[in-house]
Amino acid sequence: MELSELYEIVLLALLVACAVSVNLTKSLLQAVIIFMSYSSIMCLVWILMESPDLAITEAAVGAGVSGYLFLVTLKKLRQADAASADPKGGGES
Repeated sequence: MELSELYEIVLLALLVACAVSVNLTKSLLQAVIIFMSYSSIMCLVWILMESPDLAITEAAVGAGVSGYLFLVTLKKLRQADAASADPKGGGES
């Protein structure tokens, strides 16, 4: 077994672990972080498969833009939850 085959097996095992754990986690923030790590690992898989264009796209869109949008959405959800829990009606003066 060559070293590159071992890397592929380890990366594929990590991908499966990320895919399972993102579904089993209770925290949305942890799920977003695991999703971003999944995209980063997938980027490495594309590099091993000698597809640099797909690797760059995966890194930019999967881990970059999508992760950022998920984090912004999570922040907005937490702000909406805090505003709905405020007994004064959303913090108005």
